Amino acid sequence: MGVGQGMLGPLLREARQRSLLTLEGLAEASGVSVRAISDMERGKRLPRQSTLNELLDALELGEDERRRMVQASARPVVRTPQQLPPDLAVFRGREGALATVRAFSALAAGQAVVCVIGGMAGVGKTAMAVHWAHQVADRFPDGQLYVNLRGYEDTGSPLDPGEALGGFLAALGVPSNEIPRHTEQRSALFRERTASRQLVVVLDNARDAEQVRPLLPAAVGCLTIVTSRNQLSGLVATEGASLISLDAWTPAESLAGLAARIGERRCAAEADAAAELVELCGFLPLAVAIVGAQLTAAPGMLLRVGVRELRETRPRLDALAADDRRVDVRAVFSWSYRALTAEAQRFFRYLSVHPGPALTAEAAACLGETAMATARRHLRELTSASLLSRDADGRYVLHDLVRAYGVELMEREGDDRVGAETRLLDYLRHNAHVSNRFLWDYPSGLPDVPVPGVVSVAVDNREEALEWYRQEESTAAAALRSLEGPRLLRHRVDLALEWKRYNELAGRWAEEIAAQRLALDDPAAITGVCYELARAATVGPGHADEADEAIALMLRHRPRLPREQQARVEQRACTVRDHQGRHVEALQHARNSLAIARDLGQPTEVARGLGAVAWFLALLGEYEEAVATCEEVIPLQRELGDRGPEAGAWDTLGYARQRLGDLDAAIANYRTSLEICREIRLDFHRGEVLDHLASALLQRGDVEQARGTWNEAAELFTALRPARAAEVRAKAEALQPPPSDPH
Repeated sequence: MGVGQGMLGPLLREARQRSLLTLEGLAEASGVSVRAISDMERGKRLPRQSTLNELLDALELGEDERRRMVQASARPVVRTPQQLPPDLAVFRGREGALATVRAFSALAAGQAVVCVIGGMAGVGKTAMAVHWAHQVADRFPDGQLYVNLRGYEDTGSPLDPGEALGGFLAALGVPSNEIPRHTEQRSALFRERTASRQLVVVLDNARDAEQVRPLLPAAVGCLTIVTSRNQLSGLVATEGASLISLDAWTPAESLAGLAARIGERRCAAEADAAAELVELCGFLPLAVAIVGAQLTAAPGMLLRVGVRELRETRPRLDALAADDRRVDVRAVFSWSYRALTAEAQRFFRYLSVHPGPALTAEAAACLGETAMATARRHLRELTSASLLSRDADGRYVLHDLVRAYGVELMEREGDDRVGAETRLLDYLRHNAHVSNRFLWDYPSGLPDVPVPGVVSVAVDNREEALEWYRQEESTAAAALRSLEGPRLLRHRVDLALEWKRYNELAGRWAEEIAAQRLALDDPAAITGVCYELARAATVGPGHADEADEAIALMLRHRPRLPREQQARVEQRACTVRDHQGRHVEALQHARNSLAIARDLGQPTEVARGLGAVAWFLALLGEYEEAVATCEEVIPLQRELGDRGPEAGAWDTLGYARQRLGDLDAAIANYRTSLEICREIRLDFHRGEVLDHLASALLQRGDVEQARGTWNEAAELFTALRPARAAEVRAKAEALQPPPSDPH
């Protein structure tokens, strides 16, 4: 074993005493002063090589002992390590992140700073860390240490911390024979050797916090930069590390990154194609770099040709492959995937079929067919591994290229994709059905028996119902647009029908039309979908022709339906024509529906049909017949306990009598209708009846009552339909008395 530094003094004293020489005797024999020899023996000084040779000659030592003395007298080597990889000349963007890390660099002057740069594979963590370290290297005069910890690589074996420490200690000048064997001892020596130094230490591609902890210098004035796909929350919690999460580039950063590789002029010449290229890369820096390298190798190729090839390549990741697996998108994703538990791997594969930009934990649980607690545990693991990120609403975001990789895995493993898509569609339908209880006075009439594995969301009021809809509206739109196949058709149709209530409430008429048109492939649902399409087209601006086409198609299919469903078709056609103001046609459809109900012996439907006929008679000026019909139907509705339609019949009766000039009777009829509306909480209909009542009061000369009644209607409509509120409020304001003249 070699002799360490600091051992010269004891060796020199032992050799002098063995030669039976005093200090004075050795001084006389060697020509070296007594004081100098004494200082050497006490370890206070190291001799020059010529002085040491004089002492060794005087002591008449053998070769082995002389070699030990020379080794012991060697002065410690102080090295300034320069281990950083080169900074990328094509580094672009990350201005926000760089502004943040500059502040961390300044802190290192007064404390040991540890910063973790996290993010998904291919997002540019290493490039960011190396660029930052080069920018601040002049502030750390004792050098830079760098190691690739191989946390996520093909080898599957992360670098042992002890091996990394061995490299660091050697770079700091520790002789190999003085580097301890065990990791704990190496870590202690590393902290000792860096205690008075100002260093930048880059720990690249870390697997977990346990791999990193032994490599942290504790000295004030050291900056440690760690990169990892794992969020290293333990390091943040126990070591006070700061975390910077990198996302994909912005479109502008992506274009700058591409231009840095293929040239500004080439990008500017085909600006649209360049923009589409980086979008097809998902704005992922690694993907942009691969495409940039491919285009650089073909300098004469038009960018639009590259766009076409990238768009048409299936699977997409084949276009982003490379000979070097370190820069192959599929390969770098695979290293993150292999680090997951088997259960989380399966869960990740099922999440990849989600079609929307972000998914909730409940939707994830349905896709993975797991309990909510299990789903949340898997989501935490996937987020920690940077395979998922979170948006501002707390939903989980899957990058497009990561999604493509997950779909490949799902196909390779033979997972039940259709089952997952079925559960997602039924989750969106079932919870819409539940939420609609707080948004609509009438049920959809659709069955609600969710398939196994569907999560029911707790919805207890209108606000929670609307919040659930808002969270899932992008997913529902994407699911209806992209989830295809005959086994999914029935589920898509039911989803479109359940979501129509929210679409109408939120004024999403374009989405409603698109949703209903998607479901037109199912003959059994054509009439229902045509109705929803026609109603949305009628209420939404600029779609009247589509409404007529949908009604025509619905009526063409009516003879193929059972008689009961034929009555439903007539009722729906009646509703659309009412919205269109085509009251003659609406009356005919109401009479057709009434005739079928009488044939089938359905008292409730007969009463409702009579109520509809009465209303359209009144709208068409057939007031006497409308009054007679109301007087026929009201006792039937009261007997049946059908309170909503009864309120409508009293309103119709008041409307007809008002126009016949019987104002007192009309006002009484309106007030009866209002009592029923209040009783069963028909708020929107109550607002309409208040509007009618106010007009009758005004006609009778009760101006103040009319104004108050219109204001009451406006208050109701404010929460339900603001445009209608403005209409009735204008009527009330028109009755305001002119300001009195002070003169």
